[in-house]
Amino acid sequence: MNPPFPPLFLAGQTGSGKTAIALTLARLLAPVEVINADAFQIYRGLEILSAAPSAEELAACPHHLFGELPVTAVCDAASFARLAKEKIADVSTRALPLVVGGSGLYLKAITHGLAPTPKGDPALRGELETLSLDTLVERYRAHDPEGAAQTNLLNRRYVTRNLEICLLTGKPASQLKSEWAENAPEIRAVYLHRDREETYARINRRTLTMLENGVLAEVAALGELSTTAEKAIGLREIRAHLAGEMDLPTCIDTIRQMTRHYAKRQASWFKRETAFHRLEIPAEEEPATTAARIAAFYGPSPAAW
Repeated sequence: MNPPFPPLFLAGQTGSGKTAIALTLARLLAPVEVINADAFQIYRGLEILSAAPSAEELAACPHHLFGELPVTAVCDAASFARLAKEKIADVSTRALPLVVGGSGLYLKAITHGLAPTPKGDPALRGELETLSLDTLVERYRAHDPEGAAQTNLLNRRYVTRNLEICLLTGKPASQLKSEWAENAPEIRAVYLHRDREETYARINRRTLTMLENGVLAEVAALGELSTTAEKAIGLREIRAHLAGEMDLPTCIDTIRQMTRHYAKRQASWFKRETAFHRLEIPAEEEPATTAARIAAFYGPSPAAW
């Protein structure tokens, strides 16, 4: 039996051209199956807003974890990593798993593994179950204000479990959920980096493309969203516009600004990630050329890795 295909991770800022490069790379290194590592492209109903691959692009080779979940599902880094690792293990038996995305925390949860949180304590859990939700929330906020700000505080189960972690470890649950099981994994990983002005220009163009493709109607059709899905960039601004609280030009400018801020955070994140090989992409370089450079860097075929 042939050994499993080792995965290749392809990361980059929003608007860096990951999809086009990944599809060309898939042809060069076939057999390849693309696995999503974007926090919002995993949801059905956010395809335009999250700039997910088109139906034509998805048909070019097997794709996984795109539109996998309803927008009502909570999918944090730990949940995403479990789904991705299962898919990588499955795909690696028959093809090269090409893991593509720009969500730094989610990618690192896959490549480095999140440190395990403690198992539940029946005695402590029983004590917490006697408390009102308001009391649980108050105690949780006191122990982990950052985590509480990112949690659905109306969900008693989430609040209880996070408070339990705080009390059992003496640390904020949000801190433990961002610690890593492995600090220096040996992985094949590329980070696509473009000049800042080029990145911002691409973001500006993509925002208009989203509007042309019907993002307003897409957002208007959404109902209840999970606490993770509702963090999609542009969602709040478009909803404000649809509600008559923001005119369209302001909506567009605000989305562009929020996306630029996100791109800046991505650049800062991956600057610290030594496991990812940084690949500079000139503004004029075609996706095929970039893909060829990546293929050359890792050898002529996956078997040679």
